[in-house]
Amino acid sequence: MDTHAYEAVLLKRKQELDRRLHKIEADFEQPRNPDDDDRAIERSNDEVLDELGQVGQEELKAIDAALERIAKGTFGKCVRCGAEISAVRLEAVPYTPFCQECVNELHERA
Repeated sequence: MDTHAYEAVLLKRKQELDRRLHKIEADFEQPRNPDDDDRAIERSNDEVLDELGQVGQEELKAIDAALERIAKGTFGKCVRCGAEISAVRLEAVPYTPFCQECVNELHERA
């Protein structure tokens, strides 16, 4: 398995997320509109941005964990059962810590 290719993909995605999260943070720091109707729209937009920020933070954590697994030499192995994670799965979700079988089991329990 070429972990260097996955590392490059993960680092690129991490940069994209960092940029997006900084933009979200900058938007929160903008002065608010004095008009009541506009403030209501801004509050609604802020809720969406907050949700996007939370999702982005979770993805960053997953990417950092994947980069750590690359550094340790355990990338591509399921953290739950130790089986190889398929290349198809890693192409779709390069930071996944689980093989497809374990993901299915975890979703069944949820």
